[in-house]
Amino acid sequence: MNDGDNDVFVSAASAWEITTKFRLGRLPSAAAVAADVAGCVAAQGFLELPVSLKHGQEAGALPGPHRDPFDRILIAQAIQEDMILVSNERLFARYGVRLLW
Repeated sequence: MNDGDNDVFVSAASAWEITTKFRLGRLPSAAAVAADVAGCVAAQGFLELPVSLKHGQEAGALPGPHRDPFDRILIAQAIQEDMILVSNERLFARYGVRLLW
């Protein structure tokens, strides 16, 4: 991520998850990010990754009992876009997703 030659993308699903968890009081330290996710992403030099119909279809078709919609869409995006996913969720590897963390 520190290599300037790499593009770093932030999923729209991550914005959704951050703001939802902040609103519910599960991420109280994220007030500034929740207030301006796009600004924070841009300030870091990261790029936005929208959720497409293709991503939604992949997420819905993923096998297994994993029910978290945020995780499922991130897994689908990583698969569809052939991206490395930055996460400490080891469960993601079961779907063949390459992880960094």
